[in-house]
Amino acid sequence: MAQTPTPPAPARVLFIGNSLTFSNDLPGMVAALAKAAGREVKCESIAVGNFGLQEHWEQGDARRKIAQGGWTFVVLQQGPSALPESQVILRDYTRRFDAEIKRAGARTVLYMVWPSKARFGDFDGVSRSYANAATDVGAVLVPAGDAWRAAWKRDPALGLYGPDDFHPSAAGTYLAALVMVNRLFEISPIGLPAIGVTAPLAKVLQETAAAR
Repeated sequence: MAQTPTPPAPARVLFIGNSLTFSNDLPGMVAALAKAAGREVKCESIAVGNFGLQEHWEQGDARRKIAQGGWTFVVLQQGPSALPESQVILRDYTRRFDAEIKRAGARTVLYMVWPSKARFGDFDGVSRSYANAATDVGAVLVPAGDAWRAAWKRDPALGLYGPDDFHPSAAGTYLAALVMVNRLFEISPIGLPAIGVTAPLAKVLQETAAAR
């Protein structure tokens, strides 16, 4: 008789970020999508409004949480970081956190976000900034901001921004979560449940995430 494959061990993911992470509960959405695909993922977060990685480093809670160990991935998220000085900070503190993350036996993840609608022209800068920070330390890159742009190529009317034209709508978070489960756990986004969005919209976003 063929043996039943052993299911993968539960993954533990720590999110370190700000309101772009806690809006619409991105960690909870990632866990729910993974569960729907048969993967147990436990998520925790230290997300503080208006915090960048420097503030998290200096405040200390994130470092203490990392040091507890047992994490599979630690997801780092700053603001858009398109400005030159912000890029320097992102890369500097990504290196610092990466050393702590590796010491704890986990893998660093960079969660690429997006600029505000008023600074739409910064998308390329955001993309470069996060890609460079990920390359510096060999981190996994989750290009949510790039996925947003790809989705708009399919349908320019997609409402990925929330009411303030910066934080994500439910659809914006859903697309980010789809890209994340695909990059971290090699889960195909196609056919996953629609969370906070209609089924037709979910299909468009799933196809977009699958192409990233």
